[in-house]
Amino acid sequence: MSTVTPFLMFEGRAEEAMNYYISLMEDSKVISMTRYGANEAGKEGSVMLATFSLKGQNIMCIDSYAQHAFTFTPSFSLYVTCDTEEEIDRLYEALQAGGSILMPLGDYSFSKKFGWVSDQFGVSWQLTLPH
Repeated sequence: MSTVTPFLMFEGRAEEAMNYYISLMEDSKVISMTRYGANEAGKEGSVMLATFSLKGQNIMCIDSYAQHAFTFTPSFSLYVTCDTEEEIDRLYEALQAGGSILMPLGDYSFSKKFGWVSDQFGVSWQLTLPH
């Protein structure tokens, strides 16, 4: 086995989500992106397959051309260990905007500051600032 990579499936918002995420975190970038062309299964110009990096963690994403009866679930989340209080506050505010709060940002026994949100795209994020 070479790697294990999180894979996010969107229905038309993959590029928007990917660009939003990399705008929030330093040392993050789009690594590669292939788009659907004319006469291919997906909507022309939408993301057939993309890989992006958030602080060194590669994540893959697509725009599914098939409609599904499911979406993201909080039981799978991206877990981010923050370096500063300013960073966790900024990420928490940005990621919860247009989404929902699953656990409010606060001091918990397992973390000096922790928050869990579902973002505007439905992706779940756990943010922690260790003791």
